Amino acid sequence: MTDPRWLDETQQRAWRKYMSMQAQLNARLNRQLQADSKLSLSDFEVLVQLTDNPSHKVRMFEVAQALQWEKSRLSHHLVRMQKRGLVAREECPSDARGAFIVLTPEGRTAIEEAAPQHVDTVRRLFFEGMTEEQISTLATMSEAILKRLAAEED
Repeated sequence: MTDPRWLDETQQRAWRKYMSMQAQLNARLNRQLQADSKLSLSDFEVLVQLTDNPSHKVRMFEVAQALQWEKSRLSHHLVRMQKRGLVAREECPSDARGAFIVLTPEGRTAIEEAAPQHVDTVRRLFFEGMTEEQISTLATMSEAILKRLAAEED
């Protein structure tokens, strides 16, 4: 058995700062969304998947895949969203085992009302204070990591 390749001091600092930033940012975005619109960050993420699709309906497995959620997590969350009238389920005529998640008028209204405040919060907490070069570097880094993740998945 070989010794693990530990992170060096710079890598460890970067990784821990990234993890701390991600946790704090998600918590703040969630609190702000709930205060502004009564939507959770998870609700918002599901609604974005639906509004990004021209038909406003998406197969459940596609939403789970896009959000990197387990099927059970998505299913439980959708039940809560259905009870609030934000989404509906629709059977898939071509696949009896599958279902669509459909954006309801209430869901559309909720995300349309929440989005302007949410983007303002994202801009204030994440982008303000960064230079264009830093934003571009972040995008490049994120793309490279996502590419590696996709390659390892295959």
